[in-house]
Amino acid sequence: MKKILIGAVLYIITAPFCLAQVHWLNVDSLYGSLPTSVHVFTTTDLIDGKPNIAFYVIADLKDLKLSFTTDTTLNRRITPQQFYEKNQQPLLIVNGTFFDFATNRNLNAVIKNGKLVSYNVHTTALKGKDTLLYMHTFRSAIGITKKRKADVAWLYTDSSARFAKAFQQVPGFYKDSFAVVTQKGLLQRSSKWNMQTAISGGPVLIQNTKIAVSNNEEHMFSGKAIDDKHPRTAMGYRADGKLIILVVQGRMPGIAEGATLTELAKLLLDLGCVEALNLDGGGSSCMLVNGKETIKPSDKEGQRPVPAVFIIEENK
Repeated sequence: MKKILIGAVLYIITAPFCLAQVHWLNVDSLYGSLPTSVHVFTTTDLIDGKPNIAFYVIADLKDLKLSFTTDTTLNRRITPQQFYEKNQQPLLIVNGTFFDFATNRNLNAVIKNGKLVSYNVHTTALKGKDTLLYMHTFRSAIGITKKRKADVAWLYTDSSARFAKAFQQVPGFYKDSFAVVTQKGLLQRSSKWNMQTAISGGPVLIQNTKIAVSNNEEHMFSGKAIDDKHPRTAMGYRADGKLIILVVQGRMPGIAEGATLTELAKLLLDLGCVEALNLDGGGSSCMLVNGKETIKPSDKEGQRPVPAVFIIEENK
């Protein structure tokens, strides 16, 4: 665990200097009628000297004309465009959670209308020299309360409990011989997370206005994978109550290379986020505004079917 904590400190110290601040252009006019509290921006500035295309949407959580929600499917996946039609054409649709390709199973927590409708996978059976052992992880999420306050935390979710439990400091992972989470002392450090809306992914990218990529503690991407450039989806919030939803196009050499997790964190920090996290990326990354794509999805088939999305609706 000491090595993991040291790695996190190094990211806090070195990450802010990894790329110059990019310049963003307002492109509201390309996305139809928008509420005055919602804006769309794009950039084609280079990231680390590589071609880049990125978009972000900023929305005011305090605007009562906006609703923030989620939607999921059960043991199946549909495209963001299909979610858009299924939800009566909302203002914004963006992909969220990770999933199992073989089973279409959602692997992360989702809260809709104050209810847990999907749960984090906390226990994974290990193989090889660790056969008969289990890995226990606590993945991160972004939530919005009824009072429209946002929070990023690491979650423990139990299907027998009404509310998720949240850690405000990264708990890390552990191994043992039990197929369920048993460390009561660890869970006692968590508290009830009473959110109206939430979507989970990981790792956390920003905490307390500092880049702090909790990849190792959430046991997300192995080896040097966090330094690979990919399409990305991320969410965060600012101290003034503005929500930031960011997507980065990628896997298109010479056009849009994508971003590393650290580069993604730097973009969010420059946009003023006090907390932020990574969501499912790669071919899943897709954001629609009034039904129109922002970045171009990297899969040659177009939009990848996903099991859960985050939604912004304009109240009529």
